[in-house]
Amino acid sequence: MSAVSPLPPPLAAHKTADHAALRTAAEELEAVFLTEMLKSAGVGKTPEAFGGGAGEDQFASFLRQEQARAMVKAGGIGLAEHLFNALKERVDD
Repeated sequence: MSAVSPLPPPLAAHKTADHAALRTAAEELEAVFLTEMLKSAGVGKTPEAFGGGAGEDQFASFLRQEQARAMVKAGGIGLAEHLFNALKERVDD
């Protein structure tokens, strides 16, 4: 008996998977952008008095990163949508 190879998934399934990967990448890029904007705005900066010291400084970047991801999940600033549409056009061509 010979083994029958499975049929490849339909083209639409490939596009859907590609689009999901593109959207994830676009959202992650927006989160990185927002993380840098939060850093520039001074979010997570250790206060002069009663700050957490070096430990707080070490983990402030993680807090900013998660805050940025939460912002993106809540709708963000629209950067991810623009990036996704631009990338989708290039992939679909």
